[in-house]
Amino acid sequence: MRSAVISGHGVFTPPHVITNDELVASYNAHVDLFNADNADAIEAGTVVAKDHSSAGFITAASGIEARYVMDKEGVLDPTRMYPRFAPRPDDAPSMMAEMGVDAANKALAMAGVDAADVDLILCAASNHERAYPAMSVEIQDLLGAGGFAFDMNVACSSATFGIQTATDMIRTGSVTRALVLCPELTSGHLEWRDRDCHFIFGDVATAVLIEAEEVSRNPIFRILSTRCATQFSNNIRNNFGFLRRAHDQMGDRRDMQFMQNGRKVFKEVLPLVSRHIGDHMEAEGIGADDLKRLWLHQANKSMNDYIGKKVLGRDPEPGEQPNILQDYANTSSAGSIIAFSQHSDGMERGDKGLICSFGAGYSVGSVVVEHL
Repeated sequence: MRSAVISGHGVFTPPHVITNDELVASYNAHVDLFNADNADAIEAGTVVAKDHSSAGFITAASGIEARYVMDKEGVLDPTRMYPRFAPRPDDAPSMMAEMGVDAANKALAMAGVDAADVDLILCAASNHERAYPAMSVEIQDLLGAGGFAFDMNVACSSATFGIQTATDMIRTGSVTRALVLCPELTSGHLEWRDRDCHFIFGDVATAVLIEAEEVSRNPIFRILSTRCATQFSNNIRNNFGFLRRAHDQMGDRRDMQFMQNGRKVFKEVLPLVSRHIGDHMEAEGIGADDLKRLWLHQANKSMNDYIGKKVLGRDPEPGEQPNILQDYANTSSAGSIIAFSQHSDGMERGDKGLICSFGAGYSVGSVVVEHL
């Protein structure tokens, strides 16, 4: 059975930044408009008044200080508070495809590989711009890649599930080179008018090039092992789908965008992920002292601090468990790959690390790698 290696990775970062201060100023202006427009209903008790937010609240609750977005103006318009994207004709590249191509080209350049030599494009993301034709097939066409392509969605775990899928295909010989892409336009499914979650997400795209080791010119990490698991839960969900128009009197239903029961997610996901990582390490004969880097899903700093301490048996040293939340916010499936791409330097040959993502489903995926 062939060995699979990571030989390239890349991150596309959108052009616009929204700081917590900017977001809060816009949100609070929206709150004032909402409360004024609904003053009579609020006084009658039929509508609940909205409360102001603060930058300090956001940072304390999440560790997030800013986020990148594809459109800033629409999000910060207090009368709108969601992105404004101009529709594109069918013969123009889609936005997600352009984001994915940018990240893919960076990964290919790092590996010294031509797109034509890639025989699998896997677009793994929590939200796809359309149902079909597949985003991955469009990206394949734009890159000039060969082979075949398909989309997959395991929400925030899409990247690690995609890496396992590609790695298994390489090991069994069905493909030789695979690009796992995570273009995440999370600003489109976030309810920016909800104080409990309006600060969570940002846009980004990531790419990981995985190759059979014998053909790789510049292998960086050998993939030693992958492991995935799912457990059904409604505590993180988005009910938007193609059946929406079939439901009468839909209106502006809140559940058609990102929703979560944060307290339950914390209580249920933390032990699930810690146990998953611990079991994976034990199965591979890897102790806490053997793990030089832990690249975790970037959802919440407190969650990552808890998991890191649980896995390592101590507080992580600076650099052992890098966070990118403060700059990128939660980028769904892409978060752990941003951390991996930006914080994999300084490792020596034989050093081991673990990529882990977790989220809606519940789902959790982990990838054990060894530096070459």
